[in-house]
Amino acid sequence: MTRGGAALAFGGVLLAAAALPAQSPAPPVVSSLTIFAGAADGLWRSRDWGGTWEPVEGGPGRAAPTGAVRSILPLGPRVYVGAERQVFVSDDFGQAWTPLAAPGLVLSVLASRYPQADPTLFVGTTEGLLKSPDAGHNFGPPLLVGMPVSRLEWPGPALVAATGRGVMVSMDGGATFAGPGRGLPAGDVLSIALSSFFAADPVLFAGVGHLGVFRSADGGATWSQAGLSGQRVGDLVWLGPFLYAATEAGVWRSEDLGRNWLALGGGLEQRAVRRLLFPLAPDSGSEIFAATDQGVWRSPDGGQHWQRSGLAGRQVLSLGTFPPPGAARARRKG
Repeated sequence: MTRGGAALAFGGVLLAAAALPAQSPAPPVVSSLTIFAGAADGLWRSRDWGGTWEPVEGGPGRAAPTGAVRSILPLGPRVYVGAERQVFVSDDFGQAWTPLAAPGLVLSVLASRYPQADPTLFVGTTEGLLKSPDAGHNFGPPLLVGMPVSRLEWPGPALVAATGRGVMVSMDGGATFAGPGRGLPAGDVLSIALSSFFAADPVLFAGVGHLGVFRSADGGATWSQAGLSGQRVGDLVWLGPFLYAATEAGVWRSEDLGRNWLALGGGLEQRAVRRLLFPLAPDSGSEIFAATDQGVWRSPDGGQHWQRSGLAGRQVLSLGTFPPPGAARARRKG
């Protein structure tokens, strides 16, 4: 080829390249503004604190969480998502995902409080509890076989599981469990909330079916009624003196450990609420996001007033955001 021919060919390549649509890079992840929402139709993400939402999609040759997403656990760059019969993990703030197979419908995902030093991962499914010693790459024999495990808390050394047969507690990392404890009625436990200092103050609350909230002061050995009788309590969050409950009839709050409850309305009355997210806790509990049967709602004042925050018309099952730098990870995600 002559030099002139080569120049023409090179010029043609430049023209062809110029005609191609520009490949805009993915917008950067600002973790302090990012909120994930798990819906019945997959995983959604907001990059502007709930102002706008986008579906999390994989693209050609890339996996992404699909189906109903019931658990979201951001741990910094690493994010775990429980979706249908798979756990998805991302190591870049939720940009790219790797699927990990799990038998049964995934209901909950919980990692160690110190994941860099201890890569243990627990996965609760409709068929029991799975434990991985290596961040989900391999799983041992199933635990709590035949029990759906909807919630998990691991304050150490106790591992607390909300199951279809009550609250089960293990003191040896899941090898053996005790429970459900005297006084806790039979039923599917949908939510649990533990004392911040559980090892020294083993108080916990549990929402049982449509029977309301129950309280144990001795680590789950004995239980007593703690209000909201007749309510299905899908989530419990305990922040200092306040205990919050997400129910089929909106959000409720108790300031006296469940003896009395106050309905928090102002726009969310009688809405079926699945989960609660306090993204600024423990520093502040005034801002709340709620996952409902009709999208995401937000309150700036501790639940007194609510406004829509996107995904209207969708069943939102879970919420999660990144912990603030230096703060302990809140275990309500998941």
